[in-house]
Amino acid sequence: MTETAATPTPVPAGGNVPARGILAGQRLLDRWLHISLVVLVVASVVRYLQGHGLGDQAAVVLPGAALLLVAYAAGRRLTGTAAIVWLAAVVACWTLLALIAPSFSWAAVPLVFLALRVLPFRWAVAATVFLVAVVAVAWSRMTGLADPTVLLGPVCVAVLAVTAYRALERDAATRRALLADLESAQDEVADAERRAGVVAERARLSREIHDSVAQGLTSINLLLQAADQEWEVRPDDAHSHVDQAATMARSCLDEARRVVRDLAPAELTGGSALVTAVRQVAGDVAATTGLSVPVHVHGEPHEVGGRVATAVVRTLRGALANVAEHAAATTAVVSLTFHEGGVALDVRDDGAGFDPAAIKESDGLRGHGLAGMRARARLLGGDLAIESASGEGTVVAASFSAGQFDSEQAAKKQSAAKRSDVEPSASDTQGEPRD
Repeated sequence: MTETAATPTPVPAGGNVPARGILAGQRLLDRWLHISLVVLVVASVVRYLQGHGLGDQAAVVLPGAALLLVAYAAGRRLTGTAAIVWLAAVVACWTLLALIAPSFSWAAVPLVFLALRVLPFRWAVAATVFLVAVVAVAWSRMTGLADPTVLLGPVCVAVLAVTAYRALERDAATRRALLADLESAQDEVADAERRAGVVAERARLSREIHDSVAQGLTSINLLLQAADQEWEVRPDDAHSHVDQAATMARSCLDEARRVVRDLAPAELTGGSALVTAVRQVAGDVAATTGLSVPVHVHGEPHEVGGRVATAVVRTLRGALANVAEHAAATTAVVSLTFHEGGVALDVRDDGAGFDPAAIKESDGLRGHGLAGMRARARLLGGDLAIESASGEGTVVAASFSAGQFDSEQAAKKQSAAKRSDVEPSASDTQGEPRD
């Protein structure tokens, strides 16, 4: 297998090329390299003086040791090519000392790590082989024997050290690759969630537009058709239809703005109750289509929350629009039932009916009504059921959970509590009371 150098670390701001060894990223190792080299060199000097005193070659050993430490200290922050040249000079100085005084051979240990720190892997291996060879020669000269343990011992230690740190470097590279894959997967998940959010928002807007603006435009179209037919025969009625169409157009405009702002429908703003909103929608449909739309309220009306109330009104609009457009009915009875668990809406007509199993979602301009109403109910913890048969009319039954109202109330209380924590009290802002 071909060995490759470790991935370079980023270039520092100064513009120098960083160290490229497999230990280049191990910054915590630097301090111990410095300490161990100084300690071993000083210990080697002491050992030499104990054995030889100031005679023999002390005039070379002492300045050489000082030069080794000074050279090491001067270049320890170098990078790139300068660091390689510096390492070669330090190794050359150490080689001279080790051949003169074999006790300096112990300094080869930090020098091996230094080579792994500075050089690419192959060069570091070559430097390690050279250091081990110098140690073997130095000890052989001192003992005068060709002792195989003296030769093989340092070699084995060096091989084990280099192999171990090479394995650590590969493990670190593998972990970096896994981390990069994980980050990429997280980005893909986040992107998928964003796309899902876009799809969900498009579906929501489709439902809102269908059950608000589209139904209003349908009513306007019916009113204008009636006005056109009665313009010459009953002009007063025709003008009345036109006025109603204009009113409906303004209502549709307001509704479109509220849909964009994700606010409640017009019938529920200004503190109007849900019952009033339901009666208003039923009255509008009766006025524009000629249907009889009686409203029956069961149970004690109670707050159900803005989202649920909005869904009830949207569902009612969609159901009555379907009755007016498709059912050929004369009456659509609306039942609004309040119960402890929420609220239920039933719309029963006496029209032609249909087979619910035969209904398929359309990819055209129609087909969003029933599916949209069901999706809206389920989003609020409820459901929507359709009962119908040919010639027997249709019942649309929607149920909504009061849990949404509880969630909204909790959110409002939490928001109010946060505001009370940051808003000053009356005594803080009004000062002392006046007489």
